[in-house]
Amino acid sequence: MTATNGRPAAGGDADGGTGRDDTVAAVVRQWQAVHPQLDTGPMEVIGRINRCAALLQQAEDAPLRRAGLSRPEFDLLGALRRTGHELTPSELAKETFSSGAAVTKRLKQLTERGLVERRGDARDRRVAHLRLTDAGRDLVDGILPEQLAYETAVLSVLAPDGQGELAGLLAELLGRLEGRAGALRT
Repeated sequence: MTATNGRPAAGGDADGGTGRDDTVAAVVRQWQAVHPQLDTGPMEVIGRINRCAALLQQAEDAPLRRAGLSRPEFDLLGALRRTGHELTPSELAKETFSSGAAVTKRLKQLTERGLVERRGDARDRRVAHLRLTDAGRDLVDGILPEQLAYETAVLSVLAPDGQGELAGLLAELLGRLEGRAGALRT
């Protein structure tokens, strides 16, 4: 049973009649049993995005763990590598959607490992400029192909058209969410 909005109607199939069953479909069925009048359609999308993100995070960290890095550390190194120039800690925080305190802690560890180096600002001693060392650059460049191969394998369960459609839908959602967040901060 489907509501007019294309989502399962209250008490309808949690999987939208596709016959698919996953963790989120089970959760939706449970909520529909408790609150059959509620539209759980948003839960089906947001819940699956969150569940996919958690599962991808667990699996994709394997190459990073082998290199002795956490995902947030690799994100910092990757930001320094892809921008191609020095960044301040606050710029790194913005690039990686991290708090300043978290960036400071991670930078300390990466600096101690010889992957990142700091340079003080000539005009303002409170400002540090950060860049990758040769070892940091080599580490990022060595891990990235393995990471992309993993992601290609994960997405291979979807046809190329499906991958493009999913990327487009997620880009639209992300763009709207980022726009909304920007508007809320103003």
